Amino acid sequence: MALTQVSSNKCCDGYQKVFEHDSSELKCKMKFAIYLPPKAESSKCPVLYWLSGLTCTEQNFITKAGSQQAASEHGIIIVAPDTSPRGCNIEGEDESWDFGTGAGFYVNATQEPWKTNYRMYSYVTEELPRLINSNFPADPEKMSISGHSMGGHGALICALKNPGKYKSVSAFAPICNPIQCAWGQKAFSGYLGPDKSIWESYDATVLAESYSGPELDILIDQGRDDQFLSASQLLPDNLIAACSKKKIPVVFRLQQGYDHSYYFIFSFINDHIKHHAKYLNA
Repeated sequence: MALTQVSSNKCCDGYQKVFEHDSSELKCKMKFAIYLPPKAESSKCPVLYWLSGLTCTEQNFITKAGSQQAASEHGIIIVAPDTSPRGCNIEGEDESWDFGTGAGFYVNATQEPWKTNYRMYSYVTEELPRLINSNFPADPEKMSISGHSMGGHGALICALKNPGKYKSVSAFAPICNPIQCAWGQKAFSGYLGPDKSIWESYDATVLAESYSGPELDILIDQGRDDQFLSASQLLPDNLIAACSKKKIPVVFRLQQGYDHSYYFIFSFINDHIKHHAKYLNA
């Protein structure tokens, strides 16, 4: 699969790059960002996949989160894909900020007109890792996943649906129970249709209730002053209850005074990279 380099900047003794490629899953051109730590020049490195939230591109995380320094120190490659297919000329794809462009929700759509292109789940779990493993000094046995908001939902479902594939998972302000919140109901209705059993297969709370894979250590940070927490879009308590029933270890930190923004992510990203490094560098 041919990659075209869009940009490359030296950062923390490594390189922050962006590439473009033709996606077979999404049937369009896609961009992803990749941070290559200095260690990648001499040996294979573990990979942390970062999934961004609604309205984001591959740029938000790499310009705002400040992840490069910790990634450099721990020798971790970080890959941040875009959040949806783009420019597919689907009627209605640009009508709202929480559905369509920039809002792929990390599912494989089953409904027209979305099902041909909106296959972000397969893109993130299959196509992108294949691409990374064959083009970069990535250790294919050592992957972890993290994300924010819609991307936190994505990270959790990828880990819970693929026991053993990811060494660890973390999230910032994830949408924990999308079948019970307005964002999730809108997205799932449009992409997945009326069958609620299909919805459940992309809901972290439901997936946790039936998880039976190897131990998965989950770290979640949530801002106490997050407007979407108070609007019942995130519902972390439901996930925590499901995890405690199944004895899935969760460290849930409610951070006083923090909101939903990248200032919040910047404040705690080092803790998350350290969390992943513990498993990726074991």
